Amino acid sequence: MAPTSSPQTRIIALLGHPVEHSLSPRFQQAALDGLGIPARYEAWNTPPEDLRIAVERLRSGDLMGANVTVPHKVAVMALVDRPDALAERVGAANTIVNRGGVLEATNTDVAGILRTFEGARVPLAGQRVVLIGAGGAARAVVVAMRMAQAARVTVLNRSLERAAQLAPLAGDELDLRFAPLDVQDETMRRALRTAAVVVQSTSVGMRGGPAEGESPVPAGLVGEGQVAFDLVYTPEETPFLRQASAGGAVAIGGLDMLIHQGAESFRLWTGVEPPLEVMFQAARAALDERERST
Repeated sequence: MAPTSSPQTRIIALLGHPVEHSLSPRFQQAALDGLGIPARYEAWNTPPEDLRIAVERLRSGDLMGANVTVPHKVAVMALVDRPDALAERVGAANTIVNRGGVLEATNTDVAGILRTFEGARVPLAGQRVVLIGAGGAARAVVVAMRMAQAARVTVLNRSLERAAQLAPLAGDELDLRFAPLDVQDETMRRALRTAAVVVQSTSVGMRGGPAEGESPVPAGLVGEGQVAFDLVYTPEETPFLRQASAGGAVAIGGLDMLIHQGAESFRLWTGVEPPLEVMFQAARAALDERERST
């Protein structure tokens, strides 16, 4: 699964299936190298049937911890020793820290979302938010909006039954509503027109995905005076963001969230402040290489 390292070099792993597409090894390794930290960030392609073995490997003294990505963020919760309160609230973990053989887990996706909005100087408190999608990424978005004291989140999803599974995440503080992801539905159209922020959390528009080149909502529904945030980071400007920007909206790409969640993980593993600019440069260089190769 992973090559043997020299005694002085420690390892941080990425557990997922597949993992070949991930940018995390590039920007995390660049950060480690930039600060002279003797560690190697490795992508471990981990089918579901191998997850337990991979997690147990993290207890070794040469492992600092791991990132966890699709499809393991929920399943890994039952395999670690101490999921923290945030991971428990989200119901998923994306970061594991090895504390002397004890595996602690948290969810830095929430911090990644909040830091992205902070960096863009977009206030969330008291705002109406529309969330497109109800998958794993949407869970972190709902928790982030609750923590940021958003006034209302309307979840748009093709399956309202699945969308309703997000309800427990809202607690008593967040007004969580649901509407079908259907261009003919007036509730959906009204929610989009009146939202301050629209967050796109599905894989629609992702390069190489089944809906590459598409947007989950028609052009013209998100525009002037609104903020559009797409969690997809490849391409940096998705069809959804391109449409929203053409209508006058402020567009925020998923690369910001990817880097900020990774930076929070980096802090937990190393105890050192991550070099954000180095991370961004490495990630963009990797994206440019992919563009040239296609």
